[in-house]
Amino acid sequence: MILASTSPRRASILGILRIPFEVDPPSGPEVVRSGEPPLEYALRLSREKAREVAARRPGRWVLAGDTIVTLDGEILGKPQSADHALRMLLRLQGRTHHVISALSLIRPATERFSRKEAVFAGTETTAVTFRSFGRKAARAYIRTGEPDDKAGAYGIQGMGAALVRRIEGDYGGVVGLPVPLLLDLLGQAGRPYRFGAQPKAD
Repeated sequence: MILASTSPRRASILGILRIPFEVDPPSGPEVVRSGEPPLEYALRLSREKAREVAARRPGRWVLAGDTIVTLDGEILGKPQSADHALRMLLRLQGRTHHVISALSLIRPATERFSRKEAVFAGTETTAVTFRSFGRKAARAYIRTGEPDDKAGAYGIQGMGAALVRRIEGDYGGVVGLPVPLLLDLLGQAGRPYRFGAQPKAD
């Protein structure tokens, strides 16, 4: 499988599941279209990333994902500066936001499955509630550098866990790779997950 992502969290989860993969990240732009709902945006991006990589890696299974944070229907992307990160964190504190993770799996055209390439995609939404922590704590967290490349300016798998009061839904979806969704897509694609060594690709 080709992982169309540079996310170390996604790579780590695939490693834990013992699914063999190599990394080939996409390079396309990530731009929200006018009036595009957050869920459709995440799903579209994951498909575009998968198709971009599949086009240059014919005959290979490709997995791509996109994870976004939303508050009151607004997409909170990666912070552009420390001040931007601070504004995001202060908006999120004491409130519940939603993390949408979209996955797209491309099954190549093979004799076994079909002579046509197929795309299997879906989304997972998790509600995350932050505790109240204030400006001083938010600034201290920002100084760690952890929020710099994270949607919503935090990483739940790191020190950002200290900001969280509770989650409702799939933890993996917040990290960036919801395992139940991945297993569902593999099953739909005709290659159900099995514990231990995974079968070789066709």
